Amino acid sequence: MVTKLVCYLQLSRRTGHYNVQRARPGEKPPYQRCNSQDSLDELALDDYWKEVEIIQHTGDAEQQEEVQLKVADEGEQEEAWLTEAGLATLFDESAADGEDSMVLLSTLTRTQAAAVERRVETLKQTLRKRNKPYSVPDVRDIFKPSPALDTKQDSESTSTEGSEHRKTEATSSGEHSGVGNGAEPGGGGAETETDINLEVSFSEQALSYRDGSKVTQPINEADDKLPDFKVVRDKTGMTKVGDLSAADMKKVRRLVLIEMTALFDTAGLDLKTHKPLKIRVKESGLFGVPLSTVLEQDQRRVPGTRVPLIMQRLISHIEEEGLHTEGLLRVPGASTRVKTVCHELELKFYDGLFLWETLKQHDAASLLKLFIRELPHPLLTVEYFSAFISVLKFPTKKQQLQALNLLVLLLPESSRDTLKALLEFLQRVIDHKEQNKMTLNNVAVVMAPNIFMFKGFRSKITEQQEFAMATGMANIVRLFIRYQNLLWTIPKFVMNQVRKQNTENQRKMNRDRAVKKLLKKMAYDREKNIEKVEKSSEAEGGIIRVQAPQFTKVSMAVQLTEELQASDILTRFLSQDSSVSVKREDLCLFEIGGNIKERCLDEETYMKALLELNPAAEWVIKSVQR
Repeated sequence: MVTKLVCYLQLSRRTGHYNVQRARPGEKPPYQRCNSQDSLDELALDDYWKEVEIIQHTGDAEQQEEVQLKVADEGEQEEAWLTEAGLATLFDESAADGEDSMVLLSTLTRTQAAAVERRVETLKQTLRKRNKPYSVPDVRDIFKPSPALDTKQDSESTSTEGSEHRKTEATSSGEHSGVGNGAEPGGGGAETETDINLEVSFSEQALSYRDGSKVTQPINEADDKLPDFKVVRDKTGMTKVGDLSAADMKKVRRLVLIEMTALFDTAGLDLKTHKPLKIRVKESGLFGVPLSTVLEQDQRRVPGTRVPLIMQRLISHIEEEGLHTEGLLRVPGASTRVKTVCHELELKFYDGLFLWETLKQHDAASLLKLFIRELPHPLLTVEYFSAFISVLKFPTKKQQLQALNLLVLLLPESSRDTLKALLEFLQRVIDHKEQNKMTLNNVAVVMAPNIFMFKGFRSKITEQQEFAMATGMANIVRLFIRYQNLLWTIPKFVMNQVRKQNTENQRKMNRDRAVKKLLKKMAYDREKNIEKVEKSSEAEGGIIRVQAPQFTKVSMAVQLTEELQASDILTRFLSQDSSVSVKREDLCLFEIGGNIKERCLDEETYMKALLELNPAAEWVIKSVQR
């Protein structure tokens, strides 16, 4: 089955250019520009169409072959989804990680379980229609409680674990979080439309809207009228992308895929991902090269690079010239000059021979936009492109943000890091709007075609649909920029599920070890019990021991109080070890072991509350690369 990806412009087979519908001389154009920048609708998109014209006349780096995006056949899509979710054993008994799959299933909420059931049942019916042999289990067998894994208990506690921390924080620190006691949907509490609840599954929260309490909000608020969403801070600390180990992030991604699917299912929205593209791409260079290839080139020169060096350097140059320049990002560089500079950068950038002092600011901004839209695989990925487009179909801004949050977490690390760097830069441009006249709306309208438009993909839509979609894409960019601090947060309910999986996996490992090496384990346990007694006596006395093996002061005892935060421990460590040359912002206190692999702590984490959540953890101070 083949579907056309919705894009703004149609690429002509004959000319290789994008076709833009323009009014004939003397004709009234279908839409006129709105003089007000307070709203974003079809009447305020003149800058969008100007940007499209600029893109057309710039003559981007290299034309791509025209291709169509394909959606997998029914059955094939469900197999791919179950595999990506770590549940391949539900249709293939030979798949690895069978026990891990059962542990994962045991942590799912009711809406998440329903999403899995739906895919399993669809796959089963498809195979039956094709008269193919299959070993897909009955969904009732998948989710029935077992003595080893009490599904109901785990599912219920996943939704409620940590609620005491949240309620305490909301009551005692309401002035900090901007909210009072939050309540779960349908619970009759005082949670408002601007409170973001990260403790309860988004898809569970969405049930209240599906069951008749939908709240409709206008899409096109003014910059200063967008809701001021706030997260009720959890005492055990916020977790951001990059704070966790690779092993735990793998679990996060699987859970987020299931949760995102459940959220779309609950809202009644169809979610079909496209197959990855197979196209010919450049194998080296700067522009028109896959993001992964650019980063590989960069990492050979600067190990640890997470955002393309050319993009970093262009942003730095624009900022060095001053963000007060009127029309920054909107006013284009000279087309011929931009082409010339692009060619020079390809030849001289890595050798350090390019003369940056000769590069004009508007040309640098044009090159930055060129770099983003010339990526042969879009920054938001082909797989989830349609899902991003569908975000605005959710009934409330809160649900739109929840969907965006999950989609950002599903992006490949390279795309996620690059998008984050871009959005942070765009916000800095907006911070100077009084001088540069680039409001949130202005920046969103100009950047939307550069983020959402990529060449080679056919689109057969009417002009009216094209205008409506342009409005929608600009609105999504607005949400990206305005709420970027929320979008890179890993929800607490997902973290709780990760902790449960780690706890259960640890139990299984201990049981296996007991069977295989009983005598050795008994001796080992005696030694560990002595350590645990010592550690327990310290904990009972309100003391934790913080390790710092990278530094001179390798260990430090810390007396716990109700108000002690991770930042207090770092401050105390620096005051006691004057030999530390690492900057304060490059240090992090890590939670290691117990029910988590490794987690860099939010500095506002309350240590006593976290110790209650993970009493077996160790605490280590390490330097980190931000």
